Amino acid sequence: MAKILDVYLHRELVGHLIQNDGGQMVFDYAASWLQKPEATPLSHSLPLREKRFTRKECRGYFAGVLPEESKRAIIARNLGISERNDYSMLERIGGECAGAVTFLPAGEALPALDDHYRALSSPELAGILRELPRRPLLAGETGIRLSLAGAQDKIAVRVEGDAVSLPLDGAPSTHILKPAVERFAGVVFNEAYCMKLAAAAGLPVAKTEIRRVEDVEYLLVERYDRTHRQNSEGVPVLERLHQEDFCQALGIVSENKYQKEGGPSLKQCFALLREVSSAPVLDLARLLDAVIFNYLVGNNDAHGKNFSLLYRGVGTASMETRLAPLYDVVSTRYYPELTRELAMKIGGEYSSDKVSKANFEQLAEDAGLAKPLVRRRIPELVKAVLSNLDKIAINHPVADALDGQIRERCETMRSRF
Repeated sequence: MAKILDVYLHRELVGHLIQNDGGQMVFDYAASWLQKPEATPLSHSLPLREKRFTRKECRGYFAGVLPEESKRAIIARNLGISERNDYSMLERIGGECAGAVTFLPAGEALPALDDHYRALSSPELAGILRELPRRPLLAGETGIRLSLAGAQDKIAVRVEGDAVSLPLDGAPSTHILKPAVERFAGVVFNEAYCMKLAAAAGLPVAKTEIRRVEDVEYLLVERYDRTHRQNSEGVPVLERLHQEDFCQALGIVSENKYQKEGGPSLKQCFALLREVSSAPVLDLARLLDAVIFNYLVGNNDAHGKNFSLLYRGVGTASMETRLAPLYDVVSTRYYPELTRELAMKIGGEYSSDKVSKANFEQLAEDAGLAKPLVRRRIPELVKAVLSNLDKIAINHPVADALDGQIRERCETMRSRF
């Protein structure tokens, strides 16, 4: 028997995700949504149409909402569902997701706007962060339906000052907490260092802060897809902004996120931005900066799910589409056991140790950018990075090591350009 999830964008019913009698996941836009003059697509990969989307057509977007790799497997075991069943996982944890999409069983009413949260004491928060490796996203806990893409431990929370709360029944969160990872020493400080350096160099990035509760260090990341505003009665409300990563926008499933496995190339990423951005000149320059910065800090894992589109004014004639701020920037080069190959080739070259001036010039050609622009921008960013390294106040051995590693990389690039 077919099962149906109602798919909401903000608080508007936009469609129905269906698991048909054959167990396949398909998607239909709701007729009521298609009839709205101001209707906008749920995803760039799901244009408005009456015809049903097949599993192959829609899985890139919907499965892209879900966690990946080992975290997905653990969640499936904890919930007693199949690891490969995207529909069942969205049914169980698709309440508070990236962007402004929400999944509810067909006919179930949306939660009231009086959102509920559960305040956490320091011992409770520390306990949750310790438990995440065994219970990703707290899947299965009563009232909690959270889904975040990625393979790293994380949890979505609401933060007000020092107070941290868990969102209940699909209430919106404000931040993502990412605890330390035993396998990668100092990764909290690594990511904080890279993100703060990017901000200091002038790149738009998600705001981060290193925090500690009991003996657990974690990175606090402010969500760029959430915003505070006042409603018509002057009451402050927390509002979701819709977003999707580049894999979702291109209809590419998460397990193929690396270019070698069929994931997006930089050429495709620049082409996507040129097609959809409301300010393509600005966003193409921002994406170029992100590519150069990731190379300078040694973030070889910058794949299609680490770049996103942010939509403002969804469901209106004035919807704006922009490149989202940078997130998940980590120097993977710091960890010798991780590959030196790039997630996306730069000018035809995968090896981060072999990328040359000619490869960046080829990137310019692939991306439809002027070669002089790219040749000029690299030394400009090198200068911006070098001039700000001493300003990143993170007292940790990883930060000290990254300082030296990034200086060396920048000096090498300066000599080439």
